[in-house]
Amino acid sequence: MVRHRMVRRVDENCGGDVQGPSPTRPAGERHTLGDAETEAGPRAGGRLHIAATLPVLLKHLRHTRVVPRKNYFDEPVAARYDETSAEMFDPQVLDPAVDFLADLAGDGPALELGIGTGRIALPLAQHGVHVHGIDLSPAMIEQLRAKSGADAVTTTIGDIATATVEGTFALVYLVWNTIMNLTTQDEQVEVFRNAAAHLEPGGYFVVEVMVPDLQRLPPGETVRPFTVTPTRLGFDQYDIASQGLVSNHYWIDGDHVHVESQPFRYVWPSELDLMARIAGMTLHQRWGGWNREPFTGESTTHVSVWTKTE
Repeated sequence: MVRHRMVRRVDENCGGDVQGPSPTRPAGERHTLGDAETEAGPRAGGRLHIAATLPVLLKHLRHTRVVPRKNYFDEPVAARYDETSAEMFDPQVLDPAVDFLADLAGDGPALELGIGTGRIALPLAQHGVHVHGIDLSPAMIEQLRAKSGADAVTTTIGDIATATVEGTFALVYLVWNTIMNLTTQDEQVEVFRNAAAHLEPGGYFVVEVMVPDLQRLPPGETVRPFTVTPTRLGFDQYDIASQGLVSNHYWIDGDHVHVESQPFRYVWPSELDLMARIAGMTLHQRWGGWNREPFTGESTTHVSVWTKTE
């Protein structure tokens, strides 16, 4: 499971595709957009008088500010996170990842983007690596703080694309598909830039992410199941045109069904390499997993390492 997700929607007041939760406005309230005026009443439908204000609208769209990302990991989700993500804590999954990252960090500090409940950070700290983590969810950080060894890990609450901390790091890492939580290409680029800004020269940036499953979709289909058990169902819905997908999770607990749906943007390895180049990094290694399996056309995931060139 992953964090820092955003919802894509059509904004009722601009008629455009924007990011973030829908604002609530009183019926009939009027708003200005530069020199343009809108009506938020039911008759106007909250739309601009386009014929008269198109130039102003276009100017506004070119300068639209970034809307803060929605935090999908509130207290109820954070409280169940470790339980519903038990496969991530399997020693056969966790230990190779921690060993891989500890080897790259060496004697230097590490920064985790999307630290969550500390699945990676806590055992990495036990290896003697000083770990600082950034996460959007206070509830996830609270879960981390309740665990043994949490005093060895420092944290910052913030957006992994923009939040900054003092100092530089030998290693910055982002695991378990978290890069896909950024639902636009621009935001994913900003994550790479933020990682590079926190790296010391020669430092490493590591991303673990799935290879998009498009080749496994039957012709004409857009939905692929990824988990089907008596107590859990999971389906990904793909939007090929936008490189988007919505991941739908269903947990059956007696007579109750817990439902979670989150949007993501899938991304190709070559696209990530270009993002790294934009941020001043170059590809150092790419593996098919934490055990350094070769990355091939059959790989379903990859662990990629870039190094800061400046």
